[in-house]
Amino acid sequence: MDLIAQSTFGEVSILLVMAAVIGFFGLLLRQPLIVSFIAVGLIAGPSVLDVVQSSEQIHLLSELGIAVLLFLVGIKLDVKLIRSLGAVSLLTGLGQVAFTSVFGYLICLLLGLGHVTSLYIAVALTFSSTIIIVKLLSDKREIDSLHGQIALGFLIVQDLVVVLAMIVLSAIGIGSEASGHGGGSVLAVLSSGIALVALVVLFVRYVANPLTEQLARAPELLVIFAIAQAAIFAAISDFTGLGKEVGGLLAGISLASTPYRETIAARLAPLRDFLLLFFFIALGSTLDLSLLGAHVLGAILLSLFVLIGNPLIVLAIMGAMGYRKRTGFLAGLTVAQISEFSLIFVAMGVSLGHVQEDALGLVTLVGLVTIAMSTYMITYSHKLYAACEPLIGIFERKGTPREPSETGTHSQHSYAIIIFGLGRFGTAIGLRLKKHGIAVLGVDFNPYAVRRWRDLGMDAEFGDATDPEFIAELPMQRAGWVVSTIPIHPRGLSYEDSRRTLLQLVRAAGFQGRIATTSHATQDTQDLLQAGADTVFEPFQDAADRAVDLLRGGEKESRTDIPVIETEDKSAP
Repeated sequence: MDLIAQSTFGEVSILLVMAAVIGFFGLLLRQPLIVSFIAVGLIAGPSVLDVVQSSEQIHLLSELGIAVLLFLVGIKLDVKLIRSLGAVSLLTGLGQVAFTSVFGYLICLLLGLGHVTSLYIAVALTFSSTIIIVKLLSDKREIDSLHGQIALGFLIVQDLVVVLAMIVLSAIGIGSEASGHGGGSVLAVLSSGIALVALVVLFVRYVANPLTEQLARAPELLVIFAIAQAAIFAAISDFTGLGKEVGGLLAGISLASTPYRETIAARLAPLRDFLLLFFFIALGSTLDLSLLGAHVLGAILLSLFVLIGNPLIVLAIMGAMGYRKRTGFLAGLTVAQISEFSLIFVAMGVSLGHVQEDALGLVTLVGLVTIAMSTYMITYSHKLYAACEPLIGIFERKGTPREPSETGTHSQHSYAIIIFGLGRFGTAIGLRLKKHGIAVLGVDFNPYAVRRWRDLGMDAEFGDATDPEFIAELPMQRAGWVVSTIPIHPRGLSYEDSRRTLLQLVRAAGFQGRIATTSHATQDTQDLLQAGADTVFEPFQDAADRAVDLLRGGEKESRTDIPVIETEDKSAP
């Protein structure tokens, strides 16, 4: 083992083997992969096996993974939706930072820490990990949901606060060298940000479409260009002081309007997951466990503050602005941890001589606890909401005025069929029912899918199929069918099957009609029938039967007046 680890290639090979083995045992124990990968970093780090010697190379791979991750977020952003969510993102982000800073400072004073140390730790507690949150929401396919878009917005606000905090320390003396963000004034960073946004606007308007059209002739070259775009924007953004995350996001936005964005996203997803492995390994390997012993009590108290206090303040702010408690709760869970930048920030304070090294140990332990716990909280967010829902009603304003256009607008109408899941399959069914004059209501948790459905001339509601209150408010009294085209997908390492939840909630709401759902496996079909479904569609099998009929000489149904839906299926709650 030691001989193999003497080369960088051998070291990386050992880390990959460790990741595969520990990830497999984590899978057997039904643990999220992020927890397993951080465990790989801890075990491989200096506190245990001390395998990680090529830290620069691993750090480089992790930074490239961050750029690709944020690039893929940017390439799927609905810019119109982000513009409409700017106010809530700004107010929630700044409100959470202010709340955490003030109360974190007071808690640190109660723990007997000095004023300067308390201030450093309080500021460090305000940073949440954009990379971890985006990864988890992407795995759950909730990055396109309303709460996912709001969370992304206030995470960007937090990242800007990180930049400003780093600039303040840079002005003191050595922050630029420690942070890698470069020194400079706030004005210089703002100017750089405006220039970078202007560059993106010009690129989108004049270059993006013709360039990608040429590159698409060689798909491999298109993917290489996309990676290069993510890397160069991240590098420029980091050099100017904005950070790699902002640059990667802008790189994705620069290609979001091209017709090839789905192809790029599909091809880069496996690379993203591979590179992010090194981010979590790098994160775990930098944590020095020898610093943790003396801070258990303080770390527990501060961890509870982050895990409970941060989500509550987000929930309170969003509730005051008129969002539903479910939206606020799910968005609030995303800030229930501290960031890798929290460790960097306190480490800069140690380098400057402002705080002692034990403060870094305290923040490190808080980071371990909150990152691990928040991973579970986000992974099982819907079950956690169901448990907490009776306690958080005080955070919801009557009428939830910020979501009127998305919910409750069709409660007085009558529909023959209600379809949950407005992806390709659900939209195709809806269009054909409309063609036959049947009144259909579509339901999805993705605002983009809801807007697309309405653009096709059909009624739609924004909502989550696992929300009991939302289901109870739907106009199901005269409906003959409820149809679910929601695909099953992994949430973390568990399968949270929204179809079965929907079956239970629809019946609990008093629906007396028939329920149809989709399945892609025979055993799954039988399970759904036993769970209460009246009919189970098997799209692949049904399509194969239809193809055989056509090949044997059956008449082809006319589809000339039915639009072809070519967008990505994002309909799973």
